[in-house]
Parts: sequence; structure tokens; C-alpha cells
Amino acid sequence: MAELLLDAQGVTVRFGGLVAVDQVDATFHAGELVGIIGPNGAGKTTFFNAISGVIAPTSGRLVAQGHELTGAKPHAYARHGIARTFQTPRVFAELPVAANIDFGLKFAGRRRTASWLLKDAGSILNVIGLSAQAALPAAAITPSQQRLLEIGMALARRPRLLLLDEVAAGLTEAEVENMAQLIRRLRDELDLTVVWIEHAVTTLLRHVEWVLVLHQGRKIADGTPGEVVRNAEVIEAYLGDEMAEAVA
Repeated sequence: MAELLLDAQGVTVRFGGLVAVDQVDATFHAGELVGIIGPNGAGKTTFFNAISGVIAPTSGRLVAQGHELTGAKPHAYARHGIARTFQTPRVFAELPVAANIDFGLKFAGRRRTASWLLKDAGSILNVIGLSAQAALPAAAITPSQQRLLEIGMALARRPRLLLLDEVAAGLTEAEVENMAQLIRRLRDELDLTVVWIEHAVTTLLRHVEWVLVLHQGRKIADGTPGEVVRNAEVIEAYLGDEMAEAVA
């Protein structure tokens, strides 16, 4: 069994009387490419927020490589090799693209070994395909390029576990496919574990190896893409949505 990087045990998040995430268990091991899917309001982003330190879970435990992180701040998660992106890219609009990457490098969390391939802004921009935009202000590049830049900023922190929150949102069909191929390449070439939330379900299912399905805050399925698309509860939760396409 590959090394366990993050163990989420019974994670629950409540906002007043609303249970946004309801006792979700999940384990993420070294080298995995995992997708998290679910209808709007299923609790996917709230779950990400809980396992990256953006919000503290109401109950449950989060353990990263044996270290208790429940309730810790995001910098503690970064120190243990966890980095993430957000639904709306968080870049420094007025700074050049390369300076955004440099910012991430200066505040890198867990340091990787000498084998870590992305040693500077230039190498990161090359991997994500933004070398030609290095000198442009981040505000001047396209929304899809800003999504790539935010991935680059996350990579600059030299993570072991990369959490991607709807990085394909708003992209064209071709851009979504290119993004999926990049995500797989990052996993393969950089020895990353990648956990990817996405509404582009059919694309995600073609590229990931394991899928968690959330619905109304609960985990209703956990398995390979082939198993998940045949799960009756998943099909019902996605009735009239993109899952019907995937099953077809």
C-alpha cells in the first residue's frame, strides 16, 4: 500500500443548522489521481476547505502523514505538503505572471528532495505552458491562463498532495481536455497525489483512477470510475445531469 498522505475521518462541517459535510471519510495515498464529483450544493468545496485548513471541521479528524491537523490553519497544511487552488483563481493581478510564481516559491511549504523538478519560476511556467506570458501582468492573461497560473503558484509550494477545485470551470471543451491531460502529466512526472473536484464529469471520469461522490453532504459512493457510473444511488443523484451522459 502506498504511503498515506491524508486521512479524513468522519469530517463534518455545520453552518448553523445546515450540515454541509456529513461524516465524510476519505483517504488519499501517494501517487493517486482522485476525482470528487457531486451535484451543485453537494458539499465538495466545503470538504476541500475543511481538508486544507480554510475552515475548521465541526467534528472529525484530519491526519497528514501521522500529524494531527484538525483545526490547524492553512500554513500548517502547506508545511505538510498540501496545496490547493480555488474555484475563482486567486492571483496577484497587478504582478507579472513570473512574479506570482516567485511569490509561491518564497512561501513554499514542505520542501521536496533534490529530485523535485520545478526549481524556479521558469521551470514551473514551462510545465504549465505560460512561459510566453511570464512578463505580462496576471490581469492581462485570459481566465483559462489564470487558472493555469494558480496551479503554478500551488506547485511553487512543492506539494505532495495537490487539491484542484473546478480548474476546468468556464473552459471550452478543448481547454477542459487539455487541462485534464496537464493534471495527469503533473501527477505522473512530479510524483504528486492529485484530488480534483470538477463539474465536467465525463472528462474527469476518463482521466482519474478513483472517484468519491458527494450528495447533500454525504459520501454516497467511493470506487473506480467504472463502478461509480453503475451505482444506482449515484445515477439517481445525477438524474437529468451530466452523469446520465456518462452512464450512457
